[in-house]
Order: sequence, then structure tokens, then C-alpha cells
Amino acid sequence: MRRSNLSIAEARRIALAAQGFDRPRPSTPSDTRHYRRVLQTLALLQLDYVNVLMPVHFLIPWSRLGAYYRGQFADYLYTSGECTEQWAHEASIVPISAWPLLEHRRRAHALRNTNPLRHMRNRTAYLDAALRQVAEQGPCMADDLPPVAGPRRKPGDWHLSIPRRALEYHFANGSLAVADRLPGFQRVYDIPERVIPVEILATRIGECDPKRELLRRAAAALGVATLRDLADYFRSTARELAPLLADLVAAGEVIEVLVEGWEQTAYLHRDSRLPRQIGGESLLSPFDPVVWFRPRALRLFDFLYRIEIYVPAAQRKWGYYVLPFRMGERIVARVDLKADRQNRSLLVRAVHEEKDVDQGACVAALTRELSALRTWLELDRISVTARNSIACRLAAALRD
Repeated sequence: MRRSNLSIAEARRIALAAQGFDRPRPSTPSDTRHYRRVLQTLALLQLDYVNVLMPVHFLIPWSRLGAYYRGQFADYLYTSGECTEQWAHEASIVPISAWPLLEHRRRAHALRNTNPLRHMRNRTAYLDAALRQVAEQGPCMADDLPPVAGPRRKPGDWHLSIPRRALEYHFANGSLAVADRLPGFQRVYDIPERVIPVEILATRIGECDPKRELLRRAAAALGVATLRDLADYFRSTARELAPLLADLVAAGEVIEVLVEGWEQTAYLHRDSRLPRQIGGESLLSPFDPVVWFRPRALRLFDFLYRIEIYVPAAQRKWGYYVLPFRMGERIVARVDLKADRQNRSLLVRAVHEEKDVDQGACVAALTRELSALRTWLELDRISVTARNSIACRLAAALRD
């Protein structure tokens, strides 16, 4: 695509098409081909195991595929040999080809001052022993290592045991890889030689080439983006990516464009698609690439988004676990959802439409999406506990 100026509506359609939303959801249950397409399109799936509704890496494919078999998808992630876990955006699933591209990040890993391992006596001996145990005895979890007393847990802490921290350290620096995730989401670690294909492990890439390739993948996944947007995708910095982006512009791989209302120069990937329209509707995970960089969500959709899990209840404006709701090329509402598995109910605890939205059309689309989500989650009912205008209309529509 060769353009020098884009309207904001065109930029939205390009961005959503780059994320796979220009395709309708499959009419039959998804299979490995669909999972592969989602991962290749997005370049990564962020991991987050907050289970208020469904862990993030299950919700992101749902937004694009609709109902699919979660067990089959998990098997694809951990047994197909096509994917691996790595620190990418955050903790993420990436295509196996990204392993050598992230070598520079593994090499740079160092213990933070707040990590109790840093202040542990005989730390080196303990870490060496943990690695040796995995190499000699095979895949293991933190509970398989000898327990070691750590600092006392403080209220509100995300607690990691010393054995878990040891395995995480080796994972972050590349001495270990993740071989599997158990149903309780515990990581199973093994040495890379038993997890990563030998030809991938043997791949060596020049100093600048990995960052340039990650930049290419970010540009393709975003479609049109500013330098800061591109830097955020794989958690790089604008300063280190600026000269690499200039190289891609010179090579014609990305094109400088002006986007209506954007102060910064934007960069359009040469293979980006500009569909005439984006159809359908979808609830988006709080960590979906469409909205995870909040300045981009505001600039692209006029959508000011903040996840309020860690905000005290009395100070929340929108709710605890709020999902943006996309209808066509716009984000038209935000919905606070919870899967009440004990009572087999999908709870709608809050719903708010955005400005200049046709409330009737929004309610009709949201009714379809919530009904499909309830079925996929194998819940029996949808319960709307919110009491504002749109919530009352939604409750009535769900009863019909």
C-alpha cells in the first residue's frame, strides 16, 4: 500500500485488519491452522493468568475466532513445537522462530535488587544445583526442588518461593525453557535442548538484526503505528529503534504517513490492508494488542482505557475487570465481566457505552457476543447486576 495521508477511520481499519479483524470468525470449530494464523498475525500472545473471566491468552484468540477448544489450543501452544514462552511484550507465547531473536534479551537479564535471590547466601551454588537437577532428572516444577526459606510474605505481595525464583531466573537467561503448563497454570521447566528444535538453537543472528526483525514483526502486527507504538510491542525503546526504523523506511518496508489527528509521524507497513469496512463485534481482553498500549488506544479509537484491578473499589470508575467491546471499526462500550463458576453464571457487573454510540445497536451486538461467550465458557445464564440505562436494556434483551 502506498499512501502519504490517512484519515483516522482508515487508520483504524488498517490497524484492525493487521490484527486479523478483517476476517469473519470461522463458521466451524477452529483447529491448528487457525491457532497458527492468530499467533503469526499477532507475533505474540501475552500471558496473564488472572482468572476473573478467562486467562488472557485464551481470550485473545476468542476475540478473533469465537468458540474453539481450549484444550486443543493449549496442546498447540505446548506440544506442537511451533511455539515457546519467552519474555517478549511481557511474559508471552511467541512463534518458535522468535527464540533466537530474543537472545539479546536473555543475555541481558540480571537479578533485580528486590529479588531475594540477590541477597541469598550460597546463591551461585543453589542456582547451579537447580539447573543440574533439571538437566539430570528431567522436566520439573518449583515444588520438585529442595525448599529454601525465603522472606516472609507481606500483605498484597505476589509471592514467589525461592525455588520458583531460581527456575524463573534460569528461564529468563535462557538456561531453561518452559516445556509445559499444567491445568493449574504451573510452569514445567526443562533444558532448552529438550524443548527447542536443534536448528532453532543453532541459529545465530547479527547484533542489530534481531531487533530489526522484531521491529518488522511489530510493524506488520500493528499495520500503522508511531515509533512509540512500535517500540512498545516488544518492549524496546524508541531511541534504540529509531535508526532501525529509518533503515526500514529507506528499504521501503514501511512508509512514513500522516494520520488525521496524530501529532507524531506514523509508519505504514507496506503489506498492510485497507478494507472498505470492518465487520462483526468482539469483546477484547484488557491485554489485547489492539488496546494494550493505552496512548495508542486513545489516539486510534478515542478510547481512554485504564484497567482498575489494582484500584481500590471505592475509586473505580468502570469496574474490576473491564473488557472493551468492539463493534465494526469502533470501540463502543466497556463491560465489567466475571465468570461465576460456582453458580454457573456470567456476571455483567457494569456496562457503559462510549460517546456518540447508537445504544440500541450496541445492546443488540453485545447481547450476541455475551450469549456466545456464555456458551463457550459452559455457563448456564447471564446475570446483569448493573442498573444504568444501557444495563437495563441489555438485561431486557437477554431475557427475550
